[in-house]
Amino acid sequence: MKNYILPDEWKIIEEGFNPELNMISESLFSLGNGRMGQRANFEEAYSGQTLPGNYVAGVYYPDKTRVGWWKNGYPEYFAKVLNAANWIGINIVLGDEQLDLALADVKAFRRELNMKEGYLKRTFLASTPQGKEVSVETIRFCSLADDATGAIKYTITPLNYSGPITITPYVDGDVVNKDSNYDEKFWDEVSKENWADGGYVQLRTRKTGFEVATGQKYHLSAGGMSVSVNKQLIEKDKYIATALTLQTVAGQPITITKFAANISSLNYDSQALKEVLISTLNSISAKGFDQMLAEQAAAWDKKWQHNDIIIEGDTSAQQGIRFNIFQLNQTYTGEDDRLNIGPKGFTGEKYGGSTYWDTEAYCVPFYLATADQKVTRNLLLYRYKQLGKAIENAKLLGFNNGAALYPMVTMDGTECHNEWEITFEEIHRNGAIAHAIFDYVRYTGDEQYLTDFGLEVLIAIARFWAQRVNWSSDKAQYVMLGVTGPNEYENNVNNNWYTSKLATWCLQYTLTVAAKVKAEHSEVYAALATKIGLDEQAEFAKFRDIIAKMYYPKDEKLGIFLQQDGYLDKEQILVNDLPAGDRPLNQKWSWDRILRSCFIKQADVLQGLYFFEYNYDIDTLRRNYDFYEPRTVHESSLSPCVHAVIAAKLGDEARAYEFYLRTSRLDLDDYNNDTEDGCHITSMAGTWLAVVQGFGGMRVKDDKLYFNPFLPAKWGSFSFHIGFRGNLLNIKVGKEGVRIKNLSGNEITVTIYNKDQKVTSDTEILVEAR
Repeated sequence: MKNYILPDEWKIIEEGFNPELNMISESLFSLGNGRMGQRANFEEAYSGQTLPGNYVAGVYYPDKTRVGWWKNGYPEYFAKVLNAANWIGINIVLGDEQLDLALADVKAFRRELNMKEGYLKRTFLASTPQGKEVSVETIRFCSLADDATGAIKYTITPLNYSGPITITPYVDGDVVNKDSNYDEKFWDEVSKENWADGGYVQLRTRKTGFEVATGQKYHLSAGGMSVSVNKQLIEKDKYIATALTLQTVAGQPITITKFAANISSLNYDSQALKEVLISTLNSISAKGFDQMLAEQAAAWDKKWQHNDIIIEGDTSAQQGIRFNIFQLNQTYTGEDDRLNIGPKGFTGEKYGGSTYWDTEAYCVPFYLATADQKVTRNLLLYRYKQLGKAIENAKLLGFNNGAALYPMVTMDGTECHNEWEITFEEIHRNGAIAHAIFDYVRYTGDEQYLTDFGLEVLIAIARFWAQRVNWSSDKAQYVMLGVTGPNEYENNVNNNWYTSKLATWCLQYTLTVAAKVKAEHSEVYAALATKIGLDEQAEFAKFRDIIAKMYYPKDEKLGIFLQQDGYLDKEQILVNDLPAGDRPLNQKWSWDRILRSCFIKQADVLQGLYFFEYNYDIDTLRRNYDFYEPRTVHESSLSPCVHAVIAAKLGDEARAYEFYLRTSRLDLDDYNNDTEDGCHITSMAGTWLAVVQGFGGMRVKDDKLYFNPFLPAKWGSFSFHIGFRGNLLNIKVGKEGVRIKNLSGNEITVTIYNKDQKVTSDTEILVEAR
């Protein structure tokens, strides 16, 4: 665990130059705006350890799968969001020396991510090998107001050197992905052009044919005044630059302001990209850096007004939750139903930037409460539009009659995950998608979604479950064989409790929704039945039979649901009894040893109890929690948040707080020793869950909001906003009780500590602490 980020409520601060930590910092200080983003690479050249990363949302490449032994059903490729053209580059040469912090004597260094206003600032003082001292201040951001653009203000001051300096702003499209399966480059040049004050490169992805035009405009000044310089236009393959050489005087600051844009064929016709790019660059450069920065601050202020969480008395916890919320808002804005949320967002290449079940299980509740409902609706539409592909995926594995298996990993709906035990077995992802539909409708009341889109998806998923189960003559029950649950430290198991429970829940929910749509929209229902060839009597009878006769493993003596058949055959060792040197298991043990152990990567049975808590009494929750948590190593970023929510439900403040702090600072403190690959964006939504559903005790039942909050001992108070069915509430939990402020124009009734409270428009009430 690292501990080098300084505590601050609104900023992420790194003080001092630590080359060995640079790739971690590149992840932590990443920027994005939903359309584009980049890691916190330096603008100037850097020959030390670095992972260059500039990304354009929705633009991907099908990198051919690389495996030792091909199995029938393997996906042909792994889809990857590409490292795109580097737009931030500004080379600095002092006389004949290139400024490179890996070679310089760095006397002072500070990197600061301002989360309140949405920009990255870096300052340093360095001496080159020849002894030239310079100070540098650079500020950059990806604009929320103009979401295809970014801007940089880079100021360099020679301190003991007078003479020539060459500043070279550039756009470099000759880039690679570190995780390329065959060390292949994914971009071809379409066109490029240099102008007097900028230039552009237009690139096309191989195979998928996406085109992106990346351009720059710049302005140079010395001592606050425009200067004339010698210009050398440079062009290479996929690269344009302008070398600007001028004479400098010691102590005189030189500033280059760089405006950049990425214009994608995802949003414009390929033939129009250059024209749109030029217009965009002209527009933002006319605004100027200061106006763009002010608009950025205003856009972030609007977001924080809705989704900030304020924690009094605990700076570490406050910094953690804001960092998580900040990164979630940088990653996804919900404006485009063709886009989704990669587990690393715009902060790294791992997981390829593809969509996983993380979105439905963890991110949906966050966006439901903190954004307009269209944001979550677009996440659901993303899956609806890929239903045909999900049916094709199931057909490749031998399923028929319109059964759908949504992919574990995807860009366009095609399965592109290349580990068999996940691709073929981790089928619970299907249930997470169904549960997201349930979550959305329960939260928003938008039942029309079920009629228009949801029921069709639910029936396709239910058909999969109906075919995936087996009838066991021995048990005289249905069983679920050869699956992998959320605990990926178990593969190819029989009767994973969570998967089986999710399957029957999905079957029942499908029947409930079908009956509702049929009763209220009979013509739409009849048209859908015809479209998908639904044999209602036979198929629904099969669904009901499976629901009634499904086998679930459990241990009556311990009073727990068994993770899967035979789980108790494993040697039962608790995590606390493991030598510290054995952790993390995935980096220290062989896979064989992990699979034979009782250790759990992340919530599995407890994931099911989190989803379906309302079906179980408190004693059932406690028995299962007390049994499984001590066996859980939490080596998935998705694990601590679920445990935090359940611990809070059980009144276990110590463990709830421990898991909250772990999930909120997972990346900031590099708990799992993997932040250099990128931040864990989807698990960041779990941090919000730990506060709002955990300490805040928020639930939605019977079309109402319920809160059963408690105040952690280390906090003076905490507060959060909840958007619910056209209402915006501020909930503040303090020592005196719970304050509820209705910030909208509608009266609303909420339930606090099991008692209804009416809150009229623009008023605040206090419910005394229990």
